[in-house]
Amino acid sequence: MSNLRDQINSPHLPRHDRLVALRSLAAAGEVRRGKAQGEVNNHVHTCYSFSPYTPATAALKAFEAGLDAVGSVDHDSIGAARETLEAGMVLGLATTVGFELRVSLKGTPFETRKINFPECLGKAYMVVHGVPVNRIDDAEAFLKPLRALRVTRTREMAKAMGKLLQKAGLAGLEFDRDVAPLTQLKDGGGVTERHLCAAAALQILRVAPGPLLVAFLEKSLGIPVPAKLAGLIADPANPHALYDLVGLLKTTLLDQVFIEPEDECIPVKDAVAFARSLGAIPAYAYLGDVGESPTGDKKAEHFEDAYLDELFAALGGFGFQAVTYMPPRNTLAQLLRVQKLAAAHGLLEISGVDINSSRQSFHCLEILRPEFAHLNESTWALIAHEKLAAIQPELAFFDPHNPMAGASLADRTAAYARAGRRMDPKRPSTIELPRL
Repeated sequence: MSNLRDQINSPHLPRHDRLVALRSLAAAGEVRRGKAQGEVNNHVHTCYSFSPYTPATAALKAFEAGLDAVGSVDHDSIGAARETLEAGMVLGLATTVGFELRVSLKGTPFETRKINFPECLGKAYMVVHGVPVNRIDDAEAFLKPLRALRVTRTREMAKAMGKLLQKAGLAGLEFDRDVAPLTQLKDGGGVTERHLCAAAALQILRVAPGPLLVAFLEKSLGIPVPAKLAGLIADPANPHALYDLVGLLKTTLLDQVFIEPEDECIPVKDAVAFARSLGAIPAYAYLGDVGESPTGDKKAEHFEDAYLDELFAALGGFGFQAVTYMPPRNTLAQLLRVQKLAAAHGLLEISGVDINSSRQSFHCLEILRPEFAHLNESTWALIAHEKLAAIQPELAFFDPHNPMAGASLADRTAAYARAGRRMDPKRPSTIELPRL
């Protein structure tokens, strides 16, 4: 059955063929649900941004890991959404879909501050969670021109990266030849800085494989390699070597060629307003001061923690309705502070881990801690919101005409979570109305 799994995880096959292969695998009895522990992940990247996994494989891995629910979130793309939803119905796994983008805070008190975007001041990541299935095409129409702008900028960065590689004796880098084939641009996917680093990494690995790699990086490219990472990337048997090297290049080489995005980062209020017009939930993506990054591609540095109270006080004015964060990335003290601020400002809390590497596990054991039990509850509420909003827009969780609009956030979350849990994930359109 390995051939079926290869088909399911082939980004070069049409979505339909991947789903046919998934159905065949399930029908053959080759899919086993892992032990359910109450884990969820609402922020899994797929091949529509940068990931080793197609949407069908991401759903399959989540199911086999025993997750209760999984959500696809890609950069500047909602291309994974329909495949994620259909894969969930095949497997009987609850799903949710959204997208991630970067926005400008120019004209706000934060325009000269580093927020949650390591390379820029006054720009921030946000996530649009819970896009109703009947609004996916509208989301795609919104994202398509932003992707085009990002492609133009990435072309210029590829030229600059190519010059660095040529100085090290490599062939250089061409966007159409080296970067674009690693993306799903022709099928609504996005392009990211990781794609650029992956294109460079593949060139480097071809000329300096295994034991030669560390010396080449240090002597030819001037990249210092930490001892722990040196052992990993120099190991010919390491199946994650490409992703380990991408993480290293993203923290060392990228800043030499990085071009700051401008027009592709639209004003935060415009992005949030559009998200709300979809009936989706716009969420601020909390990063927090970073120590060791789970994906190895973020340097230890300071972000929004120094002025977090001020920022959270402003989120509602921007139109945000939620905050999303990644429990493995931060300390308990950081996240307890976020939880307190979210409660004070009426923001729904949503969790997820942005899987970008084959080294990462689909398990997120941190969410099993009692301090994070409510994140499981909000996931089920998010899932119910997404399905109900597709049936009737007024049933979107935060819609002002929602029959529960007068209820507290906690009561509404509990009611929607009950509806989500009772839903048959193989037939999500049969979800029942939530009741207090």
